[in-house]
Amino acid sequence: MFDRLSAYRPQALAALRIMTALLFIEHGTQKFFDFPPAEQPFGNLMNLIGVAGALEVVGGFLVLVGLFTRPVAFVLCGFMAVAYFMAHAPQSFFPVNNRGDAAILFSFVFLYLVFAGPGAFAFDNRRA
Repeated sequence: MFDRLSAYRPQALAALRIMTALLFIEHGTQKFFDFPPAEQPFGNLMNLIGVAGALEVVGGFLVLVGLFTRPVAFVLCGFMAVAYFMAHAPQSFFPVNNRGDAAILFSFVFLYLVFAGPGAFAFDNRRA
């Protein structure tokens, strides 16, 4: 039964890529446009928060459409690992307490995309 599901692997990978990108872009739009509204405003974007927002919006869009997916996912994987250790880990050892579980998940999903590629419905497939 599960062997038949393997035929849909590219579409399932595309669904993972697209949903991850949409959730990731939200973090950037929250920093730049306060949408969705943040509990605490981000203030000055001319610092690491601005760089993070730019990576989230631009990198998220490239992953969303599946353009340069592997190199962009590699950069975003590292970015999320650094973000976790800079912003979350100092608060607590446990990810659920330091609110870094999303950063960890994003990092590993992007790492998976580096190795798996974009899946179906990606501009990378047309470039190849």
